[in-house]
Amino acid sequence: MRRYMFHIVCALLALGIITQIFIGSPEAKAQQRQNEFKVGQTPLPGSLRIAVRESRPGGEPNPRGRILYVMDYPFETYIRNVLPNEWLPSWEPEALKAGALAIKMFAWYHALNPVTIDNQTFAVDNTVNFQVFREGTDLPRTNAAFDETINLAYVEPDNTIIELNYRAGYPNSPNPQYRNAQKMAQHGSQYLAETQNRNMLQILQYYYENRKLVQFQ
Repeated sequence: MRRYMFHIVCALLALGIITQIFIGSPEAKAQQRQNEFKVGQTPLPGSLRIAVRESRPGGEPNPRGRILYVMDYPFETYIRNVLPNEWLPSWEPEALKAGALAIKMFAWYHALNPVTIDNQTFAVDNTVNFQVFREGTDLPRTNAAFDETINLAYVEPDNTIIELNYRAGYPNSPNPQYRNAQKMAQHGSQYLAETQNRNMLQILQYYYENRKLVQFQ
């Protein structure tokens, strides 16, 4: 019996080593990269599946609330109704444009990588779990920022679509602590635009390393 178990353990260890070698090989990694979604090969989604959760008593979407329903919603209209809820509409236009691009890339990535929770499959919900979405809250200033970035994407050097994460950060600071984490500080984007006259691309470059701006049709 011991000899039998010994042979089983050896076989399992060998299988694990072979699997590790295969998965970690350059050929396997190259194949994995080929399966990723890239700008130029992957069209911008026409719609987005949004899980709508219960709201708190004050009307704010509750990230712990139960999912009431899942709906298909126009992708571009979604971004227009997220931007004024994540970036202050009074902020500098370049900060708003950086925010619009981050929100779009985040949503695009999750449209391609949906999740299933409580037997409901969706791309994002309407809370801070993903991005705060409130229908009918779009505004002229934030819409203008989105319109200027509508055909732009911020991607990896090989054009792979990747989510751009962000956090609130602290006011009156560029929030350099987020740079190593590949996250943009929302308050930091305003600080860089207002006090250092950084444009949208310079703001994105400050927070996200090894990315590039591309234009698509």
